[in-house]
Amino acid sequence: MEQQHRLCYISRNYYNLTAAGNKAKADNEDTLAEMGAVNLGLQRSVKNSKILAFFIDLAGIIRACLLLKRGDTLFLQYPVKKYFTFLCRIAKMKGAKTISLIHDIGSIRTHRLTPTQEVKRLSHSDYILASNTKMTEWLKAHGMKKPMGALGLFDYRSANFNQHDRTFNPQKIKVAYAGALHIKKNPFLIQLTEVLKSWDLYIFGNKNGLQGWKENPRVHHQGFMASDDFIHSVDADFGLVWDGDSLETCSGVFGEYLKWNSPHKVSFYLRSALPVIIWQEAAVASIIEKEGAGFAIKDPQELNERLKTLTPTEYHQMKENAKRLAKELNSGHFLRQALQEYFTSEV
Repeated sequence: MEQQHRLCYISRNYYNLTAAGNKAKADNEDTLAEMGAVNLGLQRSVKNSKILAFFIDLAGIIRACLLLKRGDTLFLQYPVKKYFTFLCRIAKMKGAKTISLIHDIGSIRTHRLTPTQEVKRLSHSDYILASNTKMTEWLKAHGMKKPMGALGLFDYRSANFNQHDRTFNPQKIKVAYAGALHIKKNPFLIQLTEVLKSWDLYIFGNKNGLQGWKENPRVHHQGFMASDDFIHSVDADFGLVWDGDSLETCSGVFGEYLKWNSPHKVSFYLRSALPVIIWQEAAVASIIEKEGAGFAIKDPQELNERLKTLTPTEYHQMKENAKRLAKELNSGHFLRQALQEYFTSEV
């Protein structure tokens, strides 16, 4: 993308690149670099030390403030610990603009800020790039006046592509569930093992993270698998996106948050060429169905009947769409598209 003024960003230190938030931010940095954006910070580093991370990130922030020029557009990935408001103010003082991509809204999930406080903080930025359109609606409802766009899905980069080309068999459907297992996040899995009848569930995560598993020959515990290995070798028909402690609805902090965020897990499944099964009230459910890369459900219990009626032709189309999205996610398509829309609107 050719621009009259520079698109800039600030790389940082990450404790690891396996956590969803870190992975998403690092992938966006790679896309920005490919687009010709300038890293005003230090070179990205991966050091699991709070002290080192503090000084590395601080040095990067100082360097960025010195190098930022009038007319620049500074791309920020929110939340930016400690420095968000400061960076927005420095950019304004120097005649630059800021775009802020929201990864996480703390006032919804952790409640450390009130919605009013969070919107006030975000309003220091010139342009808000929300995770999806549901998040833009939430921001507007809580007083956001700044111009906004929506990302849609977080891109997901990997050197691997899935190698399995399964022949769809309605009698032997495999559904994968991947992620950290914890009593606060996904205890619904325990209940699901009791009612699962006509399809097989493959759980990728530490089994000991949840207690009270019921014996069911259709439930297969696979243990932890590294993300790139999963993308390369997972042998399943679908990926399931559901959180909380209930089979009736996505409940609790993590479940309710699906109404507003764009889960990295959705991108992870699609990057693995898996069509997605997702809660119908999730913010990205409409994207999955519009792209034809899966379907939305009211609750997991309906899968016992829903999957029986799925034809090989219908599944093949979902699979092809998931493969298409895997390539798009790997190229940074969604971030590129969102930034293109922003710069077009600025002309």
